Amino acid sequence: MTAHVYRLAPAALRWLFIAVMLCAVPGAQAQDWNYRVRPGDTLWDLGALYLKPDVAWQQLQAHNRVADPYRLPPGQRLRFPIAWLRVTPAPARVVAVRGRVQVQDSDNGSRAVIQGMLLPIGSTLQTGAEASVTLAFADDSRLQLRENSQLQLDQLSSYGATGMVDTRLRLQRGRSSSRVTPARGPASRYIITAPTATSSVRGTVFRVSAGAAGAIAATEVMEGRVQVDTRSTRQLVGAGQASLDPSSGTAAPALQALLPAPELLDAQLRLQPLPLSAAWQAVAGAARYRVEIVQSAAPEVLLFARETNETTLGIDQLPAGQLRLLVRAVAADGSEGLDAERDFTVPEGLPAPLTVAPRHGQTVQQAQPRFEWAKVDGAVASVLQVATDPAFLHPLVEQRTSGQRWRTTDALPEGRYYWRVASLDAQGQQGRYGQSMPLQRSDVPVDPSLQQLQPGKRMLTLRWQASDGHPRYRVQIARNAAFSKLLLDREVDAPEVTLKQPWRGGTLHVRVQQIDDDGYAGAFSATQQVKLRCGLCYGAGAGALLLLAL
Repeated sequence: MTAHVYRLAPAALRWLFIAVMLCAVPGAQAQDWNYRVRPGDTLWDLGALYLKPDVAWQQLQAHNRVADPYRLPPGQRLRFPIAWLRVTPAPARVVAVRGRVQVQDSDNGSRAVIQGMLLPIGSTLQTGAEASVTLAFADDSRLQLRENSQLQLDQLSSYGATGMVDTRLRLQRGRSSSRVTPARGPASRYIITAPTATSSVRGTVFRVSAGAAGAIAATEVMEGRVQVDTRSTRQLVGAGQASLDPSSGTAAPALQALLPAPELLDAQLRLQPLPLSAAWQAVAGAARYRVEIVQSAAPEVLLFARETNETTLGIDQLPAGQLRLLVRAVAADGSEGLDAERDFTVPEGLPAPLTVAPRHGQTVQQAQPRFEWAKVDGAVASVLQVATDPAFLHPLVEQRTSGQRWRTTDALPEGRYYWRVASLDAQGQQGRYGQSMPLQRSDVPVDPSLQQLQPGKRMLTLRWQASDGHPRYRVQIARNAAFSKLLLDREVDAPEVTLKQPWRGGTLHVRVQQIDDDGYAGAFSATQQVKLRCGLCYGAGAGALLLLAL
């Protein structure tokens, strides 16, 4: 009898257990995650992979009314109640950092944020001025926290290997933008709570503003749809719309269309080589504009950000890579519009050469100025540009040369100019231009600050102020201002000349010309006058006195 019972027990007990579990389990829950069976799957393996430790795989068998847990037909759908799924912490990963960003949590206190850092639940991030940080969550959703902002990570968890992620954030100050991965199941959540509203999404691109400091609290949607909940209302905000809440959640937020994307002006747009120059059409209703540079492959990684009241902007320095220019209009209430986009490439290239002359802001009297710069290792040539505008949209001069100095072939009229130089490598790849250097071209003659010295008897020495970069000088001395009767016309290496003093007194007219080492002679300086005593008169007077004495 005992042996007979033993032989019947496995099948009987199995069906008895299934019947009991079916009675114990309520009807199919609304929140189930669905799984498609693959070849070789068993309920035992699936339970170990997806279920909480205190949930037996037999409960999964009963929930799905599976007769044989070891022989599951491929393609069969299995339902996993969300409450049974294994939940694990899923810290956020820091993808990029720009400027000063701090994080604080109960275990580690306050510390600087660095790329690659993992941030647990409860962390609070703060960004300073000119700073931003980009976070990646377990489902690869990305969030960019902008300058002067504060964000708390309230919930960061994943449902085992299901791909479903529960991400809940609290924007306490400032602005954020998010690019959310589409939901992979009913438990997937991405929620940002601001002081006046909560934004819930499932795969979209949107921005959230916490308000304050003259800016309105807003949720701005670029792609997809976002559900915005306040204390009294719920709204579904579509692409191209913004939910604006000026009343701290006491009334229904206003829905309005986002300001249109500005039209980029191709004729004035210069994306490479650096420095970059952006220009766009004014947008009706815009109080200012925000310009950003992001990575093309990861637009949530912010490399540069600036707000301006103008419709042009120059950017001197950017990292190498595939980048994207973004320009958007900002309304008076702080809400931001749609982006104008343009992809471009910044090559590695050679660094910008150091400039030597003219110096920053220097005034030059030479009609054909000479420019000089340092040689960069690996450079075989250089490109010099001269323009009347610092953006170099229409250069007056663009000259390629194999040396490190070059003089303009045409005279430059009086006025303000800018110059910059870049290096070329052996493959002809142009590196980055250096900083735009201003200079002033003037026709006003240089004042040589002439000094009269008396080193010896009957000798006259004239000395003037030395000029950088001019190794030689030409000195002319005449009795008349037209210099038609020259007493001296001499080239000297030092800024002085000595000559025999004329016996006849009167006025000498003196002018100095600067000569560069390449032979270029600039304009003569303004004429200066030297008063001489009459040596002959003194001699005649002394002779008369001698005759009287005799």
